[in-house]
Amino acid sequence: MSNIDKKQLELDRRYIRMAGIWAENSYCQRRKVGCLVVKGNMIISDGYNGTPSGFENVCEDENNVTKPYVLHAEANAITKIARSGNSSEGATMYVTASPCIECAKLIIQSGIRRVVYSEKYRLEDGIRLLERAGIEVCYLEAAPIPVKE
Repeated sequence: MSNIDKKQLELDRRYIRMAGIWAENSYCQRRKVGCLVVKGNMIISDGYNGTPSGFENVCEDENNVTKPYVLHAEANAITKIARSGNSSEGATMYVTASPCIECAKLIIQSGIRRVVYSEKYRLEDGIRLLERAGIEVCYLEAAPIPVKE
């Protein structure tokens, strides 16, 4: 492995851990997902799964079923980019769970060229669509956050 590859792997591990920390902001009970979008070694957006702005922060109904209007972390991050006027063209997305097919479509359309994820979702159609679109997809098991004593 070259020094460039080692450095990229180190950055990937760091950003995926940060996405995991960001997931803690989610009010969802069943699953918390975090996402960062990085371009030129700078975080240009972030997101976590939750309800749209102005809605109550309750993601599940009384039967513990996710409400249909809950936004995925990837959609939140991509729409933040759109609102900011930044461009995600050529960026890397770090997300704690593999994207679903709906989020994969958004990723493709946003110009993101690489997706790194740390948890495999039961459906893989989103991953297959990203690969079909020529987007680099990397599974990277999240390492624990180092604690200095």
